[in-house]
This record gives sequence, C-alpha cells and structure tokens, in this order.
Amino acid sequence: MTQPLRKDWDTYFMDIAFMASTRSRCPRRHVGAVLVQGKKLLGTAYNGAPMGVPDCSEAGCMIVEEFEPAPAGSAETMVKKQRCIRTIHAEQNLLLFTDRIDREGSTVYVTDQPCWTCANMLANSGIREIVYHRVYQKDYAKVAALMAQKNLVFRTIEGYVPPPDTGVQDALS
Repeated sequence: MTQPLRKDWDTYFMDIAFMASTRSRCPRRHVGAVLVQGKKLLGTAYNGAPMGVPDCSEAGCMIVEEFEPAPAGSAETMVKKQRCIRTIHAEQNLLLFTDRIDREGSTVYVTDQPCWTCANMLANSGIREIVYHRVYQKDYAKVAALMAQKNLVFRTIEGYVPPPDTGVQDALS
C-alpha cells in the first residue's frame, strides 16, 4: 500500500492559517494567522469583532472612507478607499493572545500579507519571519521595506494552493 504524500511544513502551517480563517464572520475578507516556533504550533487567530461584541455579520460593517494618494502613473491624484473599523485583524488577535516569550524567534503564517499597521506590530513582536499567501498590493512596497530594514524574513510560498474547504478566493477585492 502506498503512503499518501506528506505535506511540507510551510504548506501544513499555511493550511492551518486558512482553516483558522474559516472562523471569521467578516463579510469582506476572512484572514487567519498562525504562530509557529520550530515545528510547534503556538497559537491561531482570525479577524473579527472583539469578543462579546456583535460582529459585522450581526451588526453590519463599520465602514470609514479615507482618501489616499493614487498609485504612481495614475491620472487621479487621490483615491477613495473604504475600510471596516469593527474588525480586529488576525495578526493583531494573534499578538493579543500569545506570549512575547513564545514569539521570540518564531514564524507567523498568515493568509494575507499584513497591512502596514499589522506589519509594524509584527516587526516589534519578536518574530523572525512572516509567511503569507495573498499580496496586499496597497501596502506591499512599504511593508517589504520595513521587513528588510528589520532583517525579518518576508516571503510567500510558491505554488501554494489553499485547502478547498476554506472557500477562499485568491483575488483581493
């Protein structure tokens, strides 16, 4: 009898991050994060409202509109963006519910590249590496520059495909 192929560690932990994302009730995006030291899983988290508070699926999103400079080469000078302020990001929840001592030298697997705020928090958390799947184009350049400045490994897994039972769509909306 042939043994099924064994997943490599990166795939295994990223799959767990995607499974954690299925707990999110955010109608806009489900994000999951996993903290790993060596090959030991230390914590999981997902994006959502604070505990005990109605989430976006119950109370609706709390959308704020902001204006940001348009990407270089665009005819417009400012672009209107919308974001939900009810939700705590998966990376923030991961930091809230894990101990600093456990984070020292650890790796964070996250379904989506961290936004600027989460990247700043992770850069100051003691971790040594961030592995993500989906790029967050808006913040990519400045987040990548911060990770390089902090000498943190910042990478994606080439050819990774999320587990089919997570309902993930790869395109950022």
